[in-house]
Amino acid sequence: MYNSISMNEFEKKWANKDIKLIDVREQDEWDAGHLNGAQHFPLSELAELKDKLLDNKESYYVMCHSGGRSAAACDFLSKEGYNVTNVLGGISAWRGETV
Repeated sequence: MYNSISMNEFEKKWANKDIKLIDVREQDEWDAGHLNGAQHFPLSELAELKDKLLDNKESYYVMCHSGGRSAAACDFLSKEGYNVTNVLGGISAWRGETV
């Protein structure tokens, strides 16, 4: 089970810079723009990277382009024992794009 958060709520938390953000978009999407301070774990590589690079004692916010892949990542990670929150709307909402 995981939680979800709106972009407005996330932006308030992100302003404090004391949260951990995982961006699960693929490399070309990441290269096109991302939030400074985010960690990049493409969804296609998440299963193999999670145990090496994530700490199950930490809490993470997860973002993708519009929220679908991050929801899938949150579902997977929460079942693996990680405390994760899906950022609704993803990078599109952060940029103010209409999804």
